[in-house]
Amino acid sequence: MTTTSPAPGTATPARPFDAVLCDLDNVIRFYDSSRLTELERAAGLPEGTTASVAFHPQQGGPLVLGQITKDQWVEQVADRLGGLDGGVRVPAQRARELAGALARSPFRADGAVVSALRGARTAGLSVVLVTNAALDLEEDLAAMGLTDLADHVVNSALEGVAKPDPEIYAIAVGRAGAAPERCLFVDDRRENVEAAVALGMTGVHFRGPEDLRGALAFLDR
Repeated sequence: MTTTSPAPGTATPARPFDAVLCDLDNVIRFYDSSRLTELERAAGLPEGTTASVAFHPQQGGPLVLGQITKDQWVEQVADRLGGLDGGVRVPAQRARELAGALARSPFRADGAVVSALRGARTAGLSVVLVTNAALDLEEDLAAMGLTDLADHVVNSALEGVAKPDPEIYAIAVGRAGAAPERCLFVDDRRENVEAAVALGMTGVHFRGPEDLRGALAFLDR
């Protein structure tokens, strides 16, 4: 775990935070990409090629900013894999299979992380999900049984701004109803954590459930 804090402020040792601002993907939600990997191998592509194309800013940016739907994104990724605009060239049908497999990858919620966040909320901390996601996020949360996990969800596709832009952090802090120095920010991407810390929050660079549990250990005292 890497925990970084701003200069000493008003936080107290007994309860240093009033809110937890938490990322979704690779913190709470994890994908099974085994089918996609099989298809990439069959196509002679290195593992991760499809995701690299799909989440390149040119493709992934419009998706997480709510400018296109997931179906439109899949079409664009397939076109790129099929060799349009100088992208990776694979047969059109295979390109569609790869893009579809990425979009339909099964996912699950990590029980340990969910439990820690539910415990924080029960203890009186405001919990806010802050995620760069697509317009159908609510459907995904419902599929995981997590519609009641957080007090608020700040979805980049609805806000029109994505991490690490300071504006989305300001939105999340406002929804949490807490000062930045009273917020714990948890994310698997270091640049997102650093952006939160620059705004006065305490940041946790997430690598596993123990990172979150450690940051919330004060609730067990």
